[in-house]
Amino acid sequence: MPGIVGLIGKLPRERAEAELGQMLQSILHEPSYVSGTWIVEHLGIYVGWTARTGSFDSQMPLHNEEADIDLVFSGEEFPDEDFILGLKERGHRFSKEGVSYLVHAAEEDRNFPRNLNGRFHGVLVSRTEATAKLFNDRYGMHRIYIHEGRDAVYFAAEAKAILAVRPELRQVDLQSLGEFISCGCVLENRSLFRDIDLLPAASSWVFESGKLKAKTRYFAPSEWESQTKLGDDAYYEELRRVFSRRLPRYFGGPHPIGVSVTGGLDTRMILAWTNSPNEPLPTYTFGGPYRDCRDVTIGRRVATACHLPHEIIRLDDVFLSQFPSYAERAVFLTDASVGVNRAADLYVNEIAARIAPVRMTGNYGSEILRHLRAFKPSAPTPRLFQPELVSSIDQAKHAYNSISQGHAVSFTAFRQAPWYQYGLLALEQTQLSVRSPFLDNELVRTAFRARNSDIVKSDLFEDNDACSRLIKDGNPALSLIPTDRGLGGKGGLAQSLFRAYLEFTFKAEYAYDYGMPQWLARIDHSLSWLHLERAFLGRHKFCHFRVWYRDALSSYVKEILLDSQSLSRPFIERRTLEVLVQNHLKGIQNHTSEITKLLTLELAHRLFLS
Repeated sequence: MPGIVGLIGKLPRERAEAELGQMLQSILHEPSYVSGTWIVEHLGIYVGWTARTGSFDSQMPLHNEEADIDLVFSGEEFPDEDFILGLKERGHRFSKEGVSYLVHAAEEDRNFPRNLNGRFHGVLVSRTEATAKLFNDRYGMHRIYIHEGRDAVYFAAEAKAILAVRPELRQVDLQSLGEFISCGCVLENRSLFRDIDLLPAASSWVFESGKLKAKTRYFAPSEWESQTKLGDDAYYEELRRVFSRRLPRYFGGPHPIGVSVTGGLDTRMILAWTNSPNEPLPTYTFGGPYRDCRDVTIGRRVATACHLPHEIIRLDDVFLSQFPSYAERAVFLTDASVGVNRAADLYVNEIAARIAPVRMTGNYGSEILRHLRAFKPSAPTPRLFQPELVSSIDQAKHAYNSISQGHAVSFTAFRQAPWYQYGLLALEQTQLSVRSPFLDNELVRTAFRARNSDIVKSDLFEDNDACSRLIKDGNPALSLIPTDRGLGGKGGLAQSLFRAYLEFTFKAEYAYDYGMPQWLARIDHSLSWLHLERAFLGRHKFCHFRVWYRDALSSYVKEILLDSQSLSRPFIERRTLEVLVQNHLKGIQNHTSEITKLLTLELAHRLFLS
């Protein structure tokens, strides 16, 4: 993902500059990236950056008029127009229109970047005070990895940049590995790699003459948790006011924007309150190879209701034939923050970037407004891992239970999003700019004011909740289109029966994809001549790795997991792994999730540790 790399410390310039070059080269993934370096030798500051050509952050570094404040910024920021106008009225000259206001904002605000709104990180330098500030956004979504060395602090948007110059760190952290296997992500601001951590959300680390002096935070979730709660109607009115007022800024900028439409509520909320521009927004939906899934059929109806063009981006035989390459790239680009199954997302986002370089999504909407939990710990397959790793996996459950206590919106915004959902965002951002209004500061702050905002809802499909009301008030025609799970529509007995049917097909497809228990897998195998999976696959999802691992990708699975190198990993029980793979490929057991994690970990070892 585009971002910054660098080090701050007391290294000789020749060594520091060489290491900076190595770090920068390690994250130059795409021909479309621009890059540069910026050095303040007497302060021990060495910074490099990458960005997509023409993106918000592609013109670095920034300097104020007196040339005593410098800023390297990565990410996107969505300011109020009045804020920009005020800077101009106070005499600031913008040499690089559209982004250079940031350095002037830093010049005026001692608490910078507290008042910024977006996903970002960067380095701010005051030459007069001989200080540097390493900072990130209040959610920690534009990730920065940190290693505090003896002679310098290393920081990078991708862990591989630090590994490139500090090879002694190429060791896996056992606690992190256990969390990754159990939860699908690493918790509590650690990484998979020993002694490489994450810069905590809302950080503002201050360096003075090359030495780290203070690790401060400019924001704490408790500020929003302590707000006065609103009644249901008052909360909805405030949410509608904020959403309608803040949404237009996410459609700004000089580059074309495409909207990825699904069968859910989140992108529909966006389209319901989006005014049609002079040029219709292109919309698209990701589809699978077997049939038009619910996302596709509903996405097409939503686009038609909004008078917008729509196309389908399909996974096809080309993807399956190139899966080994896409799987390796997905793991490499994200520092193993996603599993190999996300190779499909890399493939479809490559195509989406040809439609428009900016992708508008509804990501985080249901999580913020409906308190959807996107992940939870799971138990490992018995006797698959060595006892020491099993202990770490067990500890991950206790760690998850600890961090999931407290306010539901805080968990979603400040833990789930930057730890679990970050990996997919990072992967998508390698191909295009991803925007979502649902992490807007004012919108998230408003979500804390709901009367039940500190409760995890058990029923995510309430017809009269705030999300459904937003759609109806913004565009009544969209509220008449049922979601992929049957929410909305005209109601009545027919709608209730249809919803029950959709729930059945949703759960049946889940079973045939990931969740089929072993006893059912054996029965299904004995009835394979009926081809029951054909009746369910592709109705709701566009990826089907259970059957792909078994059939089209079986050679790849065996090549990677039954290789002598893989079987000799110290945390694996060799015989269990062999039987697991063989039984899945025969179709008599279902080990889709285990194979995904094992393939991911093996590629991570080969790419980063070996």
